[in-house]
Amino acid sequence: MKTVWIILLYLCVFGLSVYVYSTQLNGLAAELHQRLLPVEIKTVKAGMSEEELQQIVLDAKQTGDVLSIAGMQHSQGGQTVYPNGIMIDMKPYNQIVEINEEEKTVTVQSGARWADIQEAINPYGLSLKISQSQNIFTVGGSLSVNAHGLDIRNGGLTDTVVSMRLLDAEGDIVHLSPSENKELFYAVLGGYGLFGIILDVTLELTNDELYETQTDSMPYRDYPAYFKRQVQDNPDAKMHLARISIAPESFMEEMYTITYKSAEDQTPFPDYQKLKTENLVAVPKFFLGLSRINDAGKDSFWNAQTAYTQQIDGNLVSRNNVMRSDSEFMEYDNSRKTEILQEYFVPADQFEHYIPALKAVLEANPDFNLLNVTIRYVGKNEDAVLSYAKEDMFSLVLLVNQGTDTESVKDTQDVVREMIDVTLAHGGSYYLPYFGYPTKEQMQSAYPRTGEFFELKDRFDPDHRFMNLFYEEYRP
Repeated sequence: MKTVWIILLYLCVFGLSVYVYSTQLNGLAAELHQRLLPVEIKTVKAGMSEEELQQIVLDAKQTGDVLSIAGMQHSQGGQTVYPNGIMIDMKPYNQIVEINEEEKTVTVQSGARWADIQEAINPYGLSLKISQSQNIFTVGGSLSVNAHGLDIRNGGLTDTVVSMRLLDAEGDIVHLSPSENKELFYAVLGGYGLFGIILDVTLELTNDELYETQTDSMPYRDYPAYFKRQVQDNPDAKMHLARISIAPESFMEEMYTITYKSAEDQTPFPDYQKLKTENLVAVPKFFLGLSRINDAGKDSFWNAQTAYTQQIDGNLVSRNNVMRSDSEFMEYDNSRKTEILQEYFVPADQFEHYIPALKAVLEANPDFNLLNVTIRYVGKNEDAVLSYAKEDMFSLVLLVNQGTDTESVKDTQDVVREMIDVTLAHGGSYYLPYFGYPTKEQMQSAYPRTGEFFELKDRFDPDHRFMNLFYEEYRP
């Protein structure tokens, strides 16, 4: 029974923030794992060196081929594929180039995973400032979707990029930073691979340290004040997440929170510094499976989670281990169904009004199989051209189980568009890497600089050498 609770800890703390998707190649067909977007491509090429990648671009320039860029291939909206295009697989280009202890920076090739970086910097007592909630993604992929994470003190991922090098559509290598080629720098960050290949990146680091876990539960109405008082205004609070109930007994009413605070006594830190691994997946798969089936499963799952948060209160964990979570147990294979993510950003001062409006949409669509809602905090950051955080926001990540048949896809699309309309009505926005359910008008409303983004694309890549389905779906 103890093992069950340990795995539930992983599930409660880390597991439902980001769902794992992969792209599988079968001959020349690339099909996203959720089976909603099959694409015929020309071929896949990979480069283990800068010269090999450069040659791929130069050859495409000669032949007129279109290139798309793929890392772990988890984006759901066609950001890594293009019909009859050449997919560049960046995973082999994954070296840790340099760790600078004095400057607290690390330089990595863009195919490196966050897990690779953690393993390299952990012996130095260093930690990432920001990474995605799961460490399975590539650095280039995370930068291309302008990702955020659990840390509430270090801004967004874009804030931690010291510099990077980009292989552009002409085959030239361009140096980018907040002060060098700034316009292109902030287009590439959150640029979905449309401006070139990110080669290597220098990232700011911080010290690894020991955290104490603090958990609480409350009605959703109390959460904004709680967050402001107990988390945002508490300098010891470093990382935070919350979940709101999707169980029928407490649907969109109850919440629990998990906050990681700097431990007053850092002496035991060496005992917790070793990086953890997750290799027990059967039990969390079972519990998540129950929640997919019926309301009773959702109630049981929620009750187990909330009970366990009380037991982990006061536990100690290193910063690197808080940021070290994979999602193998969430892989899902069903011949008739799949799972998608949606992520909505709502201004912190609108949260109390937003939740009832979102709940009304969900209750009006009882067949919409919502499995989880994870909440994180995203500080204001408008640097990226396609920035979603125009003010301090709460992020709500929704995991949804849906059918793959035409009618089910249409039903999901209708609900998603309703939810986005509600989000926009409360001054919010939505995240772009997911399946293309939103309309062009919704994107324009959520991202007022959409026109500028596509104009920059045309200027820096006039021949449209780098392309993907996201561009085709949302260009003017």
